[in-house]
Amino acid sequence: MARERKFSTDDIYQATKQILLQHGYEGFNFGLLAEHLDISRGAIYKYFDNREELITNFMQHEMRLFLIELKEIEEYDSFDEKLDFLLDLIFKHTSVPELIEIGRRIPINGNSKVKENIIQLEKLHLDMYKHLQGFIDLGRQEQKLKASLPDSLLLGMIFQSILIPNHFGVPQSEWVRSIKEILCHGMFNKA
Repeated sequence: MARERKFSTDDIYQATKQILLQHGYEGFNFGLLAEHLDISRGAIYKYFDNREELITNFMQHEMRLFLIELKEIEEYDSFDEKLDFLLDLIFKHTSVPELIEIGRRIPINGNSKVKENIIQLEKLHLDMYKHLQGFIDLGRQEQKLKASLPDSLLLGMIFQSILIPNHFGVPQSEWVRSIKEILCHGMFNKA
């Protein structure tokens, strides 16, 4: 009997991300993952009962990594510095919206592990918004943000800016700068 190739959970997560982004949820299976990692399918089953459990574990892992990076926002003093950091972070993780959409399609099907993972994902998502409350409060304190706009809308606009397609290949730094300008000053010339 051949020895099983050594691999880590991190190896599984990296391959899972690559396959999900390439083939989507419907195209993801343990056979493809095993082939990608050059291991047996049985080796994956030692870690995870099914693809839904693996994908939801992977998504928690990605969200925790994002939250660790997001906490660095506290190192900046002004709202503008924090916004620059946040936009750079969001554009560093351009696959997050696609992965979130994939996560929304995962059926629970009575699987308690998957159900618990989805509950944990929702908590992590809420933690992210709670963590950004100080950012929003500072924006209002510095009178950069209108008091009449709901916090969730402001954060949604910032996070959804990553989804704007760059069809003409504008350089990334210029693209991010332009999005920041629109978010901060609008797109219309002042008359």
